[in-house]
Amino acid sequence: MRKALFFIVLFAAFFSSKLFAEVKTLRIAKQYDIGYLPLFVLDERKIFEKNAKKAGLGDIKIEWFIFSGGAATNDALLSGNIDLNTNGIPPFLILWDKSNGKIKAISAYDSSRYLLNTVNPNVKTIRDFTDKDKIALPAIKVSVHAILLQIAAFKEFGEHDKLDHLTVGLKHPDAFIALTSKKSEVTAHFSSEPFSTAELEHENIHTVIDSDDILGKGFSTSVISTTDKFYNANRELISVFLKSLVEANEWINTHSARENAELYLKAANSSESVELIEKILAQRSDVKYTIKPTDISFFSNFLYKTGVIRSKPTQKELFFDEVFKDDYK
Repeated sequence: MRKALFFIVLFAAFFSSKLFAEVKTLRIAKQYDIGYLPLFVLDERKIFEKNAKKAGLGDIKIEWFIFSGGAATNDALLSGNIDLNTNGIPPFLILWDKSNGKIKAISAYDSSRYLLNTVNPNVKTIRDFTDKDKIALPAIKVSVHAILLQIAAFKEFGEHDKLDHLTVGLKHPDAFIALTSKKSEVTAHFSSEPFSTAELEHENIHTVIDSDDILGKGFSTSVISTTDKFYNANRELISVFLKSLVEANEWINTHSARENAELYLKAANSSESVELIEKILAQRSDVKYTIKPTDISFFSNFLYKTGVIRSKPTQKELFFDEVFKDDYK
């Protein structure tokens, strides 16, 4: 009996130490725009670290990796250089398909409207673009902006890739500089906030089309994804992370646009004015933060129809079960 008790204690001690040793650093990708505000709040206020320690997971740090677009974050997750991937729906769907469903989303995290802005006064609709125009977006052919442009092109021309030859891949900050400098070949930018509103502060820039015009409704802009191997080995950690993300959203919703703007600018080390960010957060009702996903079938249907992905998934196939629990708002 004493011997059996010894092995039980040893077994428990082993798994307890294994729990603490499993993950000491959580590696997460992020990019540049207001959609990432919940992650900035999470980081600045150390919400996850606090909750991880409270849950008995020990001292876990988050290491953030900055990427320019979804293709780069996909490669990082596939190569094992990050644990959690953050990107737009189309790059995620491509990753899900490429991994044969072994990579899924643990949550959504934001919803907002994307604007295609231009400095070309002759461009009133996407039909007006010519070979003299260059349209900047985060990643050609795979970013949410690129796919939105393809959907718009299919509706307008019956050819989804009609405008692809005009697109160039640029980080949002670089695209903003290119569009507003008057010294670049870039004449348009399919942008995210705060860059879209900042561009419209320039009187020679106007909006050609936006994501609501293209899709007719709001949608989950981005998701956080991981491998089934990491998810299954770290169920409690994922649960703590999601609860921490909900807490970050609650902080956003219970604090003023000014406070959110100040936190964003500090965390993102961004050069925009606090008045601009405050204006976006106060006036753009389409900018929403929630971990619950909305219907994204229009993206999966389009990518399947155009042969980018090999199978057409249901919503349930794309997400791990954890996010659908009633525990999360």
